Amino acid sequence: MTVFFLSPVFLMGMPNASELIITLLIVVVLFGGKKIPELAKGLGKGIREFNEAKDGIKSEIESGMKEKEKVN
Repeated sequence: MTVFFLSPVFLMGMPNASELIITLLIVVVLFGGKKIPELAKGLGKGIREFNEAKDGIKSEIESGMKEKEKVN
């Protein structure tokens, strides 16, 4: 039994601390300090809408399953 999380293929995709810092610096340079809160707000809004849609689909599927159980 192999451990998936320790395989070299999996670890190649994980960014390390220096890569994250460099990425953050590039974002600050490209967008500036004033635009970052707006970007974060938009990202949060998008995530919230995605989660609401996901929950709506989940509830529709569950209600459809309950209806089918009542019919049978």
